[in-house]
Amino acid sequence: MPQPPKRPRKPAPPAVKTAPAKGQLHPRNRHQGHYDFPALIQLSPDLGRFVIANPYGKPSIDFADPAAVKVFNRALLKQFYGIEHWDIPDGYLCPPIPGRADYLHNLADLLASENAGQIPRGGAIRALDIGVGANCIYPLIGHCEYGWHFTGADIAAEALASARAIVAANPQLSGAVELRQQANAEHIFQGLLQPGERFDLSLCNPPFHASADDASRGSTRKWRNLGKLDPKRKLPVLNFGGQAAELWCPGGEAAFLKRMASESAQVAEQLLWFSSLVSKGGNVELLQGWLAKAGASEVRVLGMAQGQKQSRLVAWTFQDAEQRSTWRKSHWG
Repeated sequence: MPQPPKRPRKPAPPAVKTAPAKGQLHPRNRHQGHYDFPALIQLSPDLGRFVIANPYGKPSIDFADPAAVKVFNRALLKQFYGIEHWDIPDGYLCPPIPGRADYLHNLADLLASENAGQIPRGGAIRALDIGVGANCIYPLIGHCEYGWHFTGADIAAEALASARAIVAANPQLSGAVELRQQANAEHIFQGLLQPGERFDLSLCNPPFHASADDASRGSTRKWRNLGKLDPKRKLPVLNFGGQAAELWCPGGEAAFLKRMASESAQVAEQLLWFSSLVSKGGNVELLQGWLAKAGASEVRVLGMAQGQKQSRLVAWTFQDAEQRSTWRKSHWG
């Protein structure tokens, strides 16, 4: 059956850029200031055995200890988001929750900018999490904060099994999170979206290393920069854990983003806003070039910061302002 001709797309205008103050979290982020460790320990007693004093004499945890990071995340999810049961298999990525929350708040602002300043909430808003991982963090936080419906995709069956166990163990997530496997590791969107399916946004934290050795060297550099590299102490090879597909892919972050830009154009009618974190600053300009070539209508670059860590969120759409207005009226009520 012949396909209808595609509407020619205009080249994307220059990207709109924003940036927070250095080291500043999003204003709606729940993780401002210092953590109340007594309150966290009261909710999650296991955390007590991992609490240490940092160089300033304040309570903290040893972020070089994967077990401590996992228990800390479990306590944060319970206190701030009402997630009673959360666990991941050993060796899987245990992400820093404040940064993940920031991504979602920035996406909420992106949708609000298209909706007279009002953040659209509830299950009518459908988000696609590319690489949901064993931790399922984005759907957990995103549904708690905004009530959005999430579809989490991953290539690893074990990661999806872990995510399903988390969703099943928390009744408030029933019907709010769907999980599906990307059968072809060479693709991102192809073969994943169903005919006629629509998503208001997609999000992704792409693998940013080109190989396992590259990931290991990057972790070593991080500990050296933080002053934690002690020859007498055996530190984890990867500071926050992570399996191969979570941390590296052939060609690294740039190759992944190039493929994402190309494939996003192929499903442009099914997704309102695409987005991805970009770890390396030089890859932002590359991605903008690939998106212009793919015919993106608009590109936005949003700065994000957590402590000394700087990252970028790039969002793009293939729909012009009139098409986006029609989408909102049709899908958001």
